[in-house]
Amino acid sequence: MPDRSLTHKILLGLVIFAGLIPVLYFVSVEVGIAEAAAGNADPALKADSTSPDAFDRFVENYAFGVGEKLTFDINYGFINAGYATLEVMRLIEYENRPCYLIETTANSNSFFSTFYKVRDRIESVIDAVGMFSWRFEKNLREGSYSADRMYTFDQRNNFAIYKGDTIELAPYTQDPISTMYYTRTQNLEVGKSFYIDNFVDGDKYHIEVKVLKRETITVKAGTFDCIVVEPLTSSVGVFKNEGRLKVWLTDDFLKMPVLMKSKVLVGSITAELTDYKLGEIKEF
Repeated sequence: MPDRSLTHKILLGLVIFAGLIPVLYFVSVEVGIAEAAAGNADPALKADSTSPDAFDRFVENYAFGVGEKLTFDINYGFINAGYATLEVMRLIEYENRPCYLIETTANSNSFFSTFYKVRDRIESVIDAVGMFSWRFEKNLREGSYSADRMYTFDQRNNFAIYKGDTIELAPYTQDPISTMYYTRTQNLEVGKSFYIDNFVDGDKYHIEVKVLKRETITVKAGTFDCIVVEPLTSSVGVFKNEGRLKVWLTDDFLKMPVLMKSKVLVGSITAELTDYKLGEIKEF
């Protein structure tokens, strides 16, 4: 029977790519892909240069919309440990702005649940116009461990409220889920990198995202032409010397994540797309 600490790494690390993953993430919520600094803004990001500040930026989004649901198998080598979902639930109004409510879930399968049951849920409120986070909440239920955390972002004044503390942030700092969805809206060019700021559980991370190559891969959901990205954190974290994360996104306007893989000390952990439902794209 697998060791509990190893099982914890498999389940917690992979499914909370956020949570993406996160890529996207996915091996830990402490790593994500966030927003490029204003001085290195991607051409896909449009802002009103006449505005006194850049808060009213506009990010064009043809990648996802309400109703999109992605389902992944979580595997350690050839062993299936459970499954995870990423879903765009609905449009809501938050801070007087249209926002996407995104929900991710992670569940261990029946075998793993007999000795280490995981039932995690994470929620993010993402600005539908500017593609940045307003609110992040996670409810973790992992074996005998449970935790509930929530923090909000004041994007107008560039700070987050976490455990009653006010923490200064870079403009448009992302949470671990919004990082994935923001990245999907960007123009990714092989051989280039972009830099983004991410806030996770009281810590700030400055991430370099490398766009590595194009590759065609086959997963349970089908065969896809993909573009491969790799997030690298400049801070001490799970990927410093311990492992590398790569994410395969479809090489089209959707940039849908189909495979996430992290090498660990022994073997690798993967999240593989098994099913997907596309959402309704809406212009703002």
